[in-house]
Amino acid sequence: MGSLRRLLLAPQLSEVSFERRGFASVAPDGPAARLEAVPQAVVCGFEWGMEARSLWEIESRLGLVDTEQRGFAYEGATMAFTVRDVMGRGHRTRDLLRGPGRPHVLLAYIGIGFAMARLPRVLWKKVLPDLDGTPYYPVMSWLAVDGYGFDLAYFHTRRWVDEQRVPDPYPWQGAPSYFPRAVDQGIGRALWFIHGARPDRVDAAVRAFASHRQADLWSGVGLAAAFAGGCGAEDFASLRDRAGMHRGDLAQGAVFAARGRDLAGFVPEHTETATQVLAGLPVPAAVALADSEARGDSAAVPAYEQWRRAIRDRLTPHPITRR
Repeated sequence: MGSLRRLLLAPQLSEVSFERRGFASVAPDGPAARLEAVPQAVVCGFEWGMEARSLWEIESRLGLVDTEQRGFAYEGATMAFTVRDVMGRGHRTRDLLRGPGRPHVLLAYIGIGFAMARLPRVLWKKVLPDLDGTPYYPVMSWLAVDGYGFDLAYFHTRRWVDEQRVPDPYPWQGAPSYFPRAVDQGIGRALWFIHGARPDRVDAAVRAFASHRQADLWSGVGLAAAFAGGCGAEDFASLRDRAGMHRGDLAQGAVFAARGRDLAGFVPEHTETATQVLAGLPVPAAVALADSEARGDSAAVPAYEQWRRAIRDRLTPHPITRR
């Protein structure tokens, strides 16, 4: 059954390559080449997660992955465990994220979103495990919706990027109206990969969307750029300048990336550079900012959005009031 589920739900390694997906080509020896390793690590983690017979087994396999890419492999494993828990029985996802996956919890939420993209909506109420007592739960669970949006844009680019479709609302965390915005944040992350970390092409892609969607898209771009890299300081500076009035949104995404990398215990050089250029902060200061502005529950506005706004406004000289 595990092999059958893997064959039905997981793309092959060749299917996630930029060439196969029709994305911008990248030089095999350039910094953007590392971007293609990200979806490959996710697929490997998914395949291992589908067949793992114990938590020890998946932890041992994921421990063999390069440190920079290990979080992405945990992302794929979380996707697999989510599918297995929802389609059958068990608490693999909970055990993973309370155990060895805990340092990678931000990416793990995204992996839950990848599972959502392959499951009918009627089953979504089962995807989020009880992680009470773990970092950023449940506020950061909106990254699952972000992951769902990334998956839509990456694998169905014409519909969600070229045609700019808007998903139907879903009452995630009791906030159906915010659901499309969190999806846009994931679409923004995907744009960084789709356009091969080229600031001019990413900028043009964001500007093609309706103006009210661009802030969330830029936030996703910032998270992807700082977390996954793909370019140097000069291109990061170009990206920052092109963001214009949405520079604070871009910076907020970079701060989330810095928080995620720091939590996992490994901050690559490109994250250091991107956080400094996009947010104007070294990683330790960005982490402190993220933690200081974390918000609690709110009936009116999701705590996740309160958190994002607070960080954005701290990084914007003249905060702009938005919906």
